[in-house]
Amino acid sequence: MKLYRHFLYFTLVLIASVCVWPVAAQTPEQAVYYSLSEVIRLAQERSPDAMIARHRFKRSYWEYRSFKAGYLPNLSVEATLPNFNRTIEAITQDDGSETYVERTLARYSANVSLTQKIGLTGGTVFLQSGLQRLDNFFSDTSTHQFLSSPVTIGFRQPIFGYNEYKWDKKIEPLRYEEARRQYLETNEQVASTAISHFFNLLMAQVEKGIALKNMANYDTLYNIAKGRFILGKIAENELLQLELNLLRAEASVETANLNYENMLFTFKSYLRLKANEKIELIPPVQNDFYSINVEEALSEARTNTSSGLNFDRQILEAESNLNMSRMQGRFDAEINASFGLTQTSDKINKAYLNPLDEERISVGITIPILDWGQAKGRIKMAESNLELVRTSVEQSRMDFEQNIFLKVMQFNMQKNQLKIAAKADTVAQKRFDVTQKRYMIGKVNDVLELNNAQIDNDNARMGYYSALKTYWNSYFEMRRLTLFDFRDKRKISVNPESVL
Repeated sequence: MKLYRHFLYFTLVLIASVCVWPVAAQTPEQAVYYSLSEVIRLAQERSPDAMIARHRFKRSYWEYRSFKAGYLPNLSVEATLPNFNRTIEAITQDDGSETYVERTLARYSANVSLTQKIGLTGGTVFLQSGLQRLDNFFSDTSTHQFLSSPVTIGFRQPIFGYNEYKWDKKIEPLRYEEARRQYLETNEQVASTAISHFFNLLMAQVEKGIALKNMANYDTLYNIAKGRFILGKIAENELLQLELNLLRAEASVETANLNYENMLFTFKSYLRLKANEKIELIPPVQNDFYSINVEEALSEARTNTSSGLNFDRQILEAESNLNMSRMQGRFDAEINASFGLTQTSDKINKAYLNPLDEERISVGITIPILDWGQAKGRIKMAESNLELVRTSVEQSRMDFEQNIFLKVMQFNMQKNQLKIAAKADTVAQKRFDVTQKRYMIGKVNDVLELNNAQIDNDNARMGYYSALKTYWNSYFEMRRLTLFDFRDKRKISVNPESVL
């Protein structure tokens, strides 16, 4: 009998273990909590907008590096190994007659060149060294010759032409600095987008909590009202109103759930989070309130942002086009000169002995006689375009500064706006709690008063988070428009190496 009891006890323990083990193994997934600063950091690291901005900056960086490399000495090697030619050609004989002769020859050549652009004048200097070999093949014999050019120095200099190098040295650094500042501005814009997604999800989260709370409250009130109706203390229309409120609250829960799931998907998609990750948002509780001086903001915006450089670059490019139009199609001249040493021999070692001087110089000129007004037309169009760009830039500067002024005024308003919203939330919550308690104990019999208190409470809560969202968007909007952190009193910058 004792053995039977032990066996039964062991069997029951085993069955209980088998039944409980799967439940214990399925531990609920822990939620990951995200603060606003953490969301901004993740967005600036992995969001699609941040990745696109990084790749655009990388392209601009390497374009600028390529431009700077173009002004460094360029070393190159050219070779022909070999150039074989077998043809029948007409050759003039000693008596002046011509005859066709079969010729077979092969040429070999190798040249090393070092070139350097001169940005100030638009010319090019070069240093060369080369060696050539010529093989002539006849029916019964063959000859070999070497032509050496140990060193050749020369230059090519346009006299009145358009100096592309000079203008590029002015424009390209501006273009790169503009791209660097645009990357910083995009980074701040990514922060603003992340703030919008954060507060959209947070407000959906709060709205969902409000809907669930309202449904629970109206369920309780409806059950209380049914008891009062049976006792004859309230009219039937009041009971029906509470039932209607309960049905509306249940519908609001479903709507809030759908809105929350939609905002959650958008939030995870932008931050590239796992689809099955459970998250909770931590509402920001500390806000840094300070005022911004309009003149200081305008000064920082002119100095730091890409817009100021963009205005200058547009004018420089228009001036460059005007200069090119004035230079092209007009009187032009170009000088090509070189000096070197050269020698020829049938043996390679003798081709470098006692080299002879080799000088070359040429001056070419171009004089347009009749172009039917084409050059004049190009100049007039370029002049008109320059004035158009200047007018457009002047208007853009005014609009830019006016936008800065308005944004500063809006930011300076946020302190009071947020305090008002917080106070309204506190008052509306207290009013609803008092009205609800008075209704439950029978001191308030008007259900419409309870409805109004509940609606005002919900609107005030959502209004507070909407004011928070506006404040943080305005905060990063000012950072983007000025590339200056007024809280820490420092310019916003980036190390290009960290981006690359």
